[in-house]
Amino acid sequence: MQAQVQVQHSKHTRSKVPGMEGVVARWYARMRGTAPQLAAYRTQAAQLTAGLRAGADVLEVAPGPGHLAIEMARRGFRVTGLDLSRSFVQIASTSARQAGVSVDFRHGDASNLPFADESFDLIVCQAAFKNFAQPVGALDEMCRVLRTAGTAIIQDMRHEATQADIDQEVRRMQLGWLNGVMTRFTLRVLRLRAFSQVQFERLAVQSAFGRCAVRSAGMSVEVRLTKKGRTP
Repeated sequence: MQAQVQVQHSKHTRSKVPGMEGVVARWYARMRGTAPQLAAYRTQAAQLTAGLRAGADVLEVAPGPGHLAIEMARRGFRVTGLDLSRSFVQIASTSARQAGVSVDFRHGDASNLPFADESFDLIVCQAAFKNFAQPVGALDEMCRVLRTAGTAIIQDMRHEATQADIDQEVRRMQLGWLNGVMTRFTLRVLRLRAFSQVQFERLAVQSAFGRCAVRSAGMSVEVRLTKKGRTP
């Protein structure tokens, strides 16, 4: 019989990982800013925003150094980024200016989004959800600031990822030897915190979204949550 998975809506559910700051943030930004990685972000930006109306409002939660947010802004969308790391906010803001695009990068917490209700058409959260201290609270906030029929897309590592999945992902990133070793080690640690597909489905049920669509491939999982209109 399949084991039951309980995820409580509490600040004690999972330990919050401190935001990366200083030297660590700058190292991560450089590692994610290689030519192959930037090419991948361009592809992801096109895929994530496919079908979105021109000039739509997009929020990226935990954008890190901002590469994906910048690529979405290049496509003509109004993009906002919110990150717990003040270093990332500074790095991303500088990168956006250098790229000649406008992105509003702000400091803040995913469980208390500083935006009005129904402010965004699309919310993206990539490789960060497993670190949130209040996962259901973060989903509730995403739902609150989404417009009706808007979608939140969470892309993250899945708990079921194998070592072979991790090795394949690191090879795809085309990192140098040292960065490759460090990244493999980091991903092994992060896998322990990552949610399984079943856990994501249960989180969605507990949240204001009520449901989700989950797709897994290799090391990663993609969760899509749509804000439904109020029942008359």
